[in-house]
Amino acid sequence: MTLERISYSHDGTALTGWLSRPAGPARAAVVIFPTIANVNEHMQHRARMLADAGYVAMIADFYGVAEGDWQALAKDLRADTPHYRARLAAAAAALRGHSAADGLPIGAVGYCMGGQAALEAARDGQDLRAVVSFHGLLETGKRAEPGAVKARILVCHGDADPMGPRDHVLAFWEEMDAAGANWHFHSYSGVKHGFTDPGSDARGLPAIAYDASADRQSWAAMLSLFDEVFSG
Repeated sequence: MTLERISYSHDGTALTGWLSRPAGPARAAVVIFPTIANVNEHMQHRARMLADAGYVAMIADFYGVAEGDWQALAKDLRADTPHYRARLAAAAAALRGHSAADGLPIGAVGYCMGGQAALEAARDGQDLRAVVSFHGLLETGKRAEPGAVKARILVCHGDADPMGPRDHVLAFWEEMDAAGANWHFHSYSGVKHGFTDPGSDARGLPAIAYDASADRQSWAAMLSLFDEVFSG
């Protein structure tokens, strides 16, 4: 399945999304916020999986460049929370305005940094029915205001993820409760960061590892939530 190139922009930066369509009628449209490394093979695979499940899916573009120092680019993007959130909103707007998503409800999923991005979009009160974070960062530069969160939230988290330690988890729960959000939090014991990516083990980093069970369970949890939120 070939992904379609979608050109959009934010604050003078030219951005490129990649769209995957289902074979039949679409149930909803989903923005995929990628890892810190932006669009890669794993994100393309997830876009195709969402299309196979009946969703129009578009991989968002964080930076507007195909290569670079991802850590530095991410640091610069996230340094200004309103700017960061506006970059995320631009991706959702690009998908919403595409003919493939005409009239469809919109959701978002994200992986690693993209998981944080999905949660930032929810904190921002963006018009999304559901957001799902897979091994996403839980910290934020601006906590959700009471009543601001519109989206249903699902967080799929590795309990052994050093990038999301217990104090971050508890702070997130308390933040979501204070905001009055509708949230689910699935924590997988012994599971590290990057658990959905079979390529994680090859990177040789102690913080990340693939976990087939957590990968399957988290995907099933997302589909279950989507069945509920996007039914009819």
